[in-house]
Amino acid sequence: MPNPSPSSSDQIAQATATLTQLKDHLRTNPPVTDMLPLLARLLDEDSGVPILLGDVLRNAARLVSQQAASPQTDEIRLIIDGLRDAAQEATDWHVLHWDIQRVGGQAFEPAGPPTTS
Repeated sequence: MPNPSPSSSDQIAQATATLTQLKDHLRTNPPVTDMLPLLARLLDEDSGVPILLGDVLRNAARLVSQQAASPQTDEIRLIIDGLRDAAQEATDWHVLHWDIQRVGGQAFEPAGPPTTS
C-alpha cells in the first residue's frame, strides 16, 4: 500500500469550506434535481463522507491508543471509546445513499424562494 502524503490543515479547511458552500447553496432552494447529484456524491455508499469520516475517526482512535503513555488513563480510554463510537455512527449514515436514490423517483414542485433559517 502506498504511503500517502499527509493532508495539510489548509486542505482540510478547503474540504470543510466546500461543505459550507454546499450547505449555503442548499439554503437557496435549488431544484431537487440539481441537488440530487451533489448529495449522491456526498453520501456515496463506498466513498462518501460517512464512510470517510468513519475511517478517519477509527484511525484517530487507533493512533491515540497506540501512542498514549502506558498505562492508559481513564480519560484516554474515554476519548478512544468516543472516537470509535462516533466512527460507527458516521459510518451508519451510509444508508442515506439509498434515500437519495429513492428521492430521484419522486415528483417535486418547482423551488420557491429561499427560506430565512
